[in-house]
Amino acid sequence: QVQLVESGGGLVQAGASLRLSCAGSGRDFAQYTMAWFRQAPGKEREFVAVIDWSSQIRHYADSVQGRFTISRDSSKNMAYLQMSSLKVDDTAVYYCAAQIGGSRETYSWKSTYLYWGQGTQVTVSS
Repeated sequence: QVQLVESGGGLVQAGASLRLSCAGSGRDFAQYTMAWFRQAPGKEREFVAVIDWSSQIRHYADSVQGRFTISRDSSKNMAYLQMSSLKVDDTAVYYCAAQIGGSRETYSWKSTYLYWGQGTQVTVSS
């Protein structure tokens, strides 16, 4: 079993940067695909970014492409989301998620991921 805990959220001004962290625990953490999702008030939870077990494959939502970078350090059971040029529309609760396996067709689906953290709030003010 994998347990995930997010941290690093906060209140920042538009244009600022934040780095979110996801601390994992579990025997097979290094084998998991890791992803970030977010959910704004009144909105559905949406895909943000994903990184595979080898860190060789990364994908991003169009809305964050070029501004966010996902990474991981499997030796430390950690995943990260570096966010820059933050916009008010980035305001949301950010969740990390984990799965074993997956496909190019399903990596952005919420139902693909077995394990989820409790989320960390990111608020961007104008």
